[in-house]
Amino acid sequence: MASPLTIASSHLQTVLALSLFAITATPNPLPAQVDRITGRPFATRSEVIASHGMAATSQPLATQIALDILKRGGSAADAAIAANAALGLMEPTGCGIGGDLFAIVWSAQERRLYGLNGSGRSPRALNYATLRMELKKLGRTTIPPTGMLPISVPGTVDAWLELHERFGRLPMAEVLAPAIAYAEDGFPLSELIAFYWERNVRHFKDLPGAAWRTWAPGGRAPRKGEIFRNPDLARTYRRIAEGGREVFYHGAIADEIDAFMRANGGYLRKADLEAHASTWVEPVSVNYRGYDVYELPPNGQGIAALQMLNILEGFDLRAMGFNSADALHVMIEAKKLAFEDRARFYADPDFADIPLGGLLSKAYAAERRALIDMRRAARRVDAGNPALEQGDTIYLTTADADGNMVSLIQSNYRGMGSGIMVPGLGFGFQDRGEMFVLEPTDHPNVYAPGKRPFHTIIPAFVMKDGEPWLSFGVMGGAMQPQGHVQILVNMIDFGMNVQEAGDAARWQHDGSTDYDHPPMTDGGHVYLETGVPWETRRALLLRGHDIRDDVGGFGGYQAILRDPATGVYHGASESRKDGQAAGY
Repeated sequence: MASPLTIASSHLQTVLALSLFAITATPNPLPAQVDRITGRPFATRSEVIASHGMAATSQPLATQIALDILKRGGSAADAAIAANAALGLMEPTGCGIGGDLFAIVWSAQERRLYGLNGSGRSPRALNYATLRMELKKLGRTTIPPTGMLPISVPGTVDAWLELHERFGRLPMAEVLAPAIAYAEDGFPLSELIAFYWERNVRHFKDLPGAAWRTWAPGGRAPRKGEIFRNPDLARTYRRIAEGGREVFYHGAIADEIDAFMRANGGYLRKADLEAHASTWVEPVSVNYRGYDVYELPPNGQGIAALQMLNILEGFDLRAMGFNSADALHVMIEAKKLAFEDRARFYADPDFADIPLGGLLSKAYAAERRALIDMRRAARRVDAGNPALEQGDTIYLTTADADGNMVSLIQSNYRGMGSGIMVPGLGFGFQDRGEMFVLEPTDHPNVYAPGKRPFHTIIPAFVMKDGEPWLSFGVMGGAMQPQGHVQILVNMIDFGMNVQEAGDAARWQHDGSTDYDHPPMTDGGHVYLETGVPWETRRALLLRGHDIRDDVGGFGGYQAILRDPATGVYHGASESRKDGQAAGY
């Protein structure tokens, strides 16, 4: 009988042979099929460079709206709100005012960073026992992605108004006017958004409300290049411009939401909307090789990126080489370690004591780093014991002539959200409540009424020697902290510019603990883009990584870098989305 070692070796040889056959038998498309004269050959284009203002969003028309607002004398915050409003119309596959918002803002006048948590809470009328009863009727043990049960209070409108009150210059009516005009007159769908639109809206046909009628006029999703209008959303935006927070959370819109939910078995009430408020928070940071990297504290997952960077600081990634097996191996292993802590500790801080100081300490990072074996992939990772020292999305960033910068991320969670739309309002509600845990009941992220769920959406900001350096984000669920780390490693360790850092081939690890699963026991899966060399794939396979391919799971990146010497902005928007960076 063959020994276990012989069997394992034979199995690995088979995996390698099959993987090699798959790669050599199928044409391997190049990331870029042009001969660039300058810069890295894989870059899709040069950086966009401008001195007066910059915007980078995932839809070119939204970018142009942001620039127009800046040229009219609007602030970076005005431009960000205007672009976000446009994206709620043009890219409802990722965002809308039925969802939540997070932002980091650099105030040039005050020379400080502000953090805004604009996430909503679960309905107070839906307690744990009632939720379990409703799930039993559906034959489920987890909260579904569509329908009434995953809906939480939409926080975006309040977050817009908080940003505008503190940092805005133009009247709100002027800020929302471009999105209102496009909603009434129509706009042509861009390619990737049209693709996801069709994939999302098909699930809403039998749900109560107006989602199918609004987003599938004529009985189907609009196609690339077709004109889409949403006059209901235009009316809602106009009401917000005139009535502000009062109309949405206390007045007529809140009444319409309450009546619809009561009539259709929903649990969200006007009282939930009236009780909602965004929270200004202090961004948290770690220093990575001289750069201060800022994220927002939980209930978001931003500190996972900081934990990964702390672990990686102990490795000489530059000497290992870009896209080398060693560099990817340590990054993947650092991700596994950080994500087990993410699953164990990240939650609404109003309901849980989060050991934030311990999680971000260099000493704790050293303990976790020591668990990485350079020879093989970890198959099981547990959460650590830090001392208690104290899903789809859009990302956009803007910068104005005075040096103010906004890093903003906004989401419905899964695609177009819950599929529930109150007739006449033109926007759908998020399904962020799906992120709550049901078991064990003592988990920090267990469902409770009036609680903010764990959030995946995270904006990021980097300072260098006390000056703003980079406002950036990478949309895409659990890819986000992994993407943040890859962008920063590409720039800081491998010397890429802001466009190249986003165009470079990415990896994504999937399989660390989610909120209703036990700790990872099989090592998870590593997805690689085609730009990662075969030699690296083979070496990772030999270390025990389960290497796979994926389409569309590597996020979407926008960024603005500020040159500290000149104040000139460098903008980037990658080709994985429909986006554009532009300046003036």
